[in-house]
Amino acid sequence: MTANHCFSGKGRTRNKEPVRKELPSVLIQRWYRCKRAQLEIRRRYSLTIFESIEYADEQEQTQLSNFFTFMMEHCVHRGEAAHTSNSSHDSPGTDSYVIEYEKIDVPDSYRGPRLSFPLDIARAKALLNALKDRQLLHARYVLQLLHEARRVLKEKPNITHVSVSYFKEITICGDLHGNLDDLLLVFHKNGLPSETNPYLFNGDFVDRGENSMEILIILFVFLLLYPNDFHLNRGNHEDYIINMKYGFSKEVLKKYKDHGKIILYHLQDIFSWLPLATLVNNKVLIVHGGISDNTDLDSLNLIERSKKSLVIFNHCLDREVSVGVGRNCLAAVKRRGSSDFKIVLDILWSDPQKKHGCTLNQRRGVGCCFGPDTTDQLLKRYNLKMLIRSHEFKLDGYDLTHDGKVITIFSASNYYQEGSNRGAYIRMNPDLVPHFIQYQVCTCTDKQKNWERVKTIEQSALQTLKERIFVHKHKLTDAFAKYDSSSTGRISVNDWATAMESVLQLQLPWRTLKSQLVKTYPDGNVDYMSCFYYMNTVQPALVETLCKYRSDLKVIFNFMDEDQSGLISPDEFRKTWKIFSSYLGIHSHDEAIDKLAQSIDYNKDGYIDFNEFLEAFHVVHNLENKAA
Repeated sequence: MTANHCFSGKGRTRNKEPVRKELPSVLIQRWYRCKRAQLEIRRRYSLTIFESIEYADEQEQTQLSNFFTFMMEHCVHRGEAAHTSNSSHDSPGTDSYVIEYEKIDVPDSYRGPRLSFPLDIARAKALLNALKDRQLLHARYVLQLLHEARRVLKEKPNITHVSVSYFKEITICGDLHGNLDDLLLVFHKNGLPSETNPYLFNGDFVDRGENSMEILIILFVFLLLYPNDFHLNRGNHEDYIINMKYGFSKEVLKKYKDHGKIILYHLQDIFSWLPLATLVNNKVLIVHGGISDNTDLDSLNLIERSKKSLVIFNHCLDREVSVGVGRNCLAAVKRRGSSDFKIVLDILWSDPQKKHGCTLNQRRGVGCCFGPDTTDQLLKRYNLKMLIRSHEFKLDGYDLTHDGKVITIFSASNYYQEGSNRGAYIRMNPDLVPHFIQYQVCTCTDKQKNWERVKTIEQSALQTLKERIFVHKHKLTDAFAKYDSSSTGRISVNDWATAMESVLQLQLPWRTLKSQLVKTYPDGNVDYMSCFYYMNTVQPALVETLCKYRSDLKVIFNFMDEDQSGLISPDEFRKTWKIFSSYLGIHSHDEAIDKLAQSIDYNKDGYIDFNEFLEAFHVVHNLENKAA
C-alpha cells in the first residue's frame, strides 16, 4: 500500500510540482542560448564580409601595382630609363638628410613635445604622454628621429637573433594598423620597453587607422633607446604603393603640410631597412606573413634589402621615386626575374592553409598559401619549434594552425568596427611556450548592449557589401539573366547565390545573407534586381563607375598631384587618361579626349579638382564604350 501511495492523485500532484517550477527557467535558458547563438552568427558573418572584401581590395591593389609597372614599360623613353637606372641621385642617406632637418626652425609658439638626442627615458615618457593627448611632434624632430632610426636599422641584419631568459621574457605584438590606443594599452598592461622587458613588433604598423605616424614615432624612439632589446619586423604595409591606397600617405601629408612629402620620402627608405624576420633562441621563427616551399633562411639573410629597387614615375613620369624590396606586384617580380623578390614577397604576404601543398595566394593576389607539410619541412630543416606570424585579422586576437606549430598574433582591436574583435600579444620565456594576453580598447562599446554592438557591426558590413555589389551591377545583371530565360525578373535562391559568387568571388554565405540583400517572393524566388535598389536615389551609371575606380584613381591622382593641391591641369588630365586607358585596353581618340578636357569646368586658374576628374573619367569611359 505504501508503494502504491505515490500513484494516487495527491501523489501525482506533488511529483509534478517541481517540474512546473523548472519549466519556465529551462525555457528562458533555451531562449537565451538561442538568441546568443543568433547574435554570434550575425557577428561572424559580418566579420566574414569585412575580411572577404579586404582581400578582394588587396587583389585590386596588386592590379594597380601592375599598372605602375605598365607605365614604366610603355611610357618611359628608353633614353630616360637608361639615364634613370644609371644615374646616381642623392639618397636619403647623404648629408642632405641632416641639412633638411637642421634648416627647419621650431618657432617659440610651438607647445608640443620636443626631442633632444641622444634620447633618454624621461624624454620618451613625456613624448608618449603628449602623443596620447593627440599633440603633434614638430617636423624638425620627426626628420631628425628618422635620421637616427635609419642609422640604427642599417646595422640590423635581415634576420634578427634574440635570446630570452626567465628574467627577460619577450613580448611579441602583431598588426597595429595605426591604432595608437592599442599600443598605449599594451604598454599600460605589459610595461614600457626596457633592457629587461624586450619587445618585437611584427609589421603593419601603419595604414587604416588614424595615428600611424604617432605609432612610428613611438616605435623609433624606443628603437633608439634600446637598440638591442626593441625589435621591428617589416610588414606588407610598410610599402609606399600600399600606403598610397590605405591611408598612411594621406595622413602624413595632412598632418605635415609643409614637410609631409620629404617625411614620406625618407620613410620609403627606412621601410626598406626594416629587418625581415626574427629568431628567438634559434627555435622560434617570426615573420609578418608566412613562408613558402621556396623559403630559404640562408638566402634571406644574404639579401641586400636596401639595394633591390624598382623605379616608378610620379607626375606624368617627370619625378622618380625609389621603391624598396617588397613594394611591387608579382608581375614586377616576374619581369625582373629575381628570386630575391619572391622570397621577400612570400615572407610579407603569405597565409597558412589547412590543405597540404603551397599554392599562389588567390585571395590576396600575391604571396603563397602554405600547408602543414610546408611548415613541417621548414621547421625540420632549421630545427625550429614553431612559426609566429601576423598579417591576418583574428576574432580573439590570436589563432593556432598546423597543430599549433603556426601562431597568428593580431594586435589591432576593433579592426573593422568598434566591438568587432579583441587584440592580443604574446609573452614568451625560455620554455618557448606562448602566453596570450587579450584586450580590447573600449570607448563607447562598453555603454552599448551586446545586440546593439552586433547590429552596428552588421549594418556597417552590409553597407560595404552593398557598395561592392553595385560596383559589379552590369556583370551581375548578365549573370542573373542566364537563369531567367523568360525575363520575369525572378530566379531561384540557389541560382541567385550561384550568380553572386561567380561574379563577386567573396566566398560568402549568400543564402544566409539573402534576407538582407534581396527581396524574396512567397514562392521562394528572389527579385534579383532588388539588390541594386538601395542606390536608386543617385545617378546609377556614375555611382557604379565611381565605386569601381575610386580607389585606383585616388592612388594615381596622388602620384600625379605633386604639390598635393588637389588640382590637376588639362595637360595632366590628358596624359593621365591616355596612360590609364591604354592600360585598360580602351582605344582612346585624341579628339574625344581634347573635347572632354575642354568641356570640363576648371577653376579660374585653369585647374580641375579631384571630383571633377572622376566625373570626367566616367564620361570618357561611356564615350569609348559607345564608340566600340
